[in-house]
Amino acid sequence: VQLQASGGGLVESGGSLRLSCAASGSVSGIYFMGWYRQAPGKQDELVAAISDAGAITYAESVKGRFTLSRDNAKNTVYLQMNSLKPEDTGVYTCNVNFRDGMNYRNAQGQGTQVTVSS
Repeated sequence: VQLQASGGGLVESGGSLRLSCAASGSVSGIYFMGWYRQAPGKQDELVAAISDAGAITYAESVKGRFTLSRDNAKNTVYLQMNSLKPEDTGVYTCNVNFRDGMNYRNAQGQGTQVTVSS
């Protein structure tokens, strides 16, 4: 599986951004797609994720502000980020887990920078 991430950028506090992550390749084996972020000086945090059954989870810090959605026809997930705060600043990375024959594998897209100014 290959991932192409897009979106991100610089926005003022309270603003919005949308991230996209398009998967290609062995997409039929994907059972997890999620966005992680790494803030300066902090560990990676799972921001939002969706299972193949459509179950969505969010980090407590983004609940009510971020919305994860999926377009199955395009094999793409979107992370709509509203009411952004400076603490949302970080590098956001799309990540998938997928079955590849008898193996379980992971793929990661390139990170995209999100910067929220105060």
